[in-house]
Amino acid sequence: MQGSWRRAALAAALSIVGVAGGLVLAAPAQAQTVESGSVSFSGDPGDYITGGDSYSYSTDDGDQLTTNGAVDNSRVSVNISGYNGDWWSLNFDAPGTAALAPGTYTAATRYPFNGAGPGLDLSGNGRGCNELTGTFTITNAVFGPNGYVQTFDATFEQHCEGGTAAARGEVHIANPAPPEPLDLEIGVATNGIANRVNGNAVLHGTVTCNQPTSVSLDGTVTQIVRKVLVRGNFSTQVTCTPGSPTQWTAAAVPTGTTPFAKGLAEAITRASGYDTEYDEYVNVSDTSVVKLTRS
Repeated sequence: MQGSWRRAALAAALSIVGVAGGLVLAAPAQAQTVESGSVSFSGDPGDYITGGDSYSYSTDDGDQLTTNGAVDNSRVSVNISGYNGDWWSLNFDAPGTAALAPGTYTAATRYPFNGAGPGLDLSGNGRGCNELTGTFTITNAVFGPNGYVQTFDATFEQHCEGGTAAARGEVHIANPAPPEPLDLEIGVATNGIANRVNGNAVLHGTVTCNQPTSVSLDGTVTQIVRKVLVRGNFSTQVTCTPGSPTQWTAAAVPTGTTPFAKGLAEAITRASGYDTEYDEYVNVSDTSVVKLTRS
């Protein structure tokens, strides 16, 4: 097959370069403002968190509620900023990496120190449990992409420091249907240019997106030229708009004294765009064999 020996040589050369590997951990979702929701709780006499009092907060009354969900839907946090200056946080965590789903979760311990079991924590106004036991029941849980909390209804009971006095409450969250996350795609053309004047390798391609975003592209071109490994980096930036592919062009400058030449090369290309809906970066990559021609 034409060019097969070049691909094999290129792969062997690339194997010399170490690649750091490991688990890729999903970043936590960003906090989102609750459009409609309420949190209420009260405590038995002697309960440290509530002091035996009752508390009630609602978006209808001007209290601010925000949620923060894990990207795997295993946790929901609700933060309360009361109109009267109160502040509280309430956390529900599923056992292990399971997604929170309707049902009753018993033997809950203090989040985030709950290990493989369910986690729970109500704290705020300067008070929190060192250790706790509790239970919570979820009656409704609907999630969108990236930890978006659309609907969440739950009740809970929490005991501080092994005491019999309990804090009990409920939470109701209702948000609109989630927006679509940024869908970013990168294309690398299979033809490029080996510039005979400066020795650069010029690549081109396209990026597509479903929401306007600025896209940063970078990568590495590697080629075997007369048994010499030639490598160069490139970077560029384009503004991507939905509806049609956005063209990009970039030049890789060889790091050594040997210029890029006519023939096959490997291009590793990365693209990064900012998702304004979910306040995070989306990264994609591509590895292609590009045929360089003289120019």
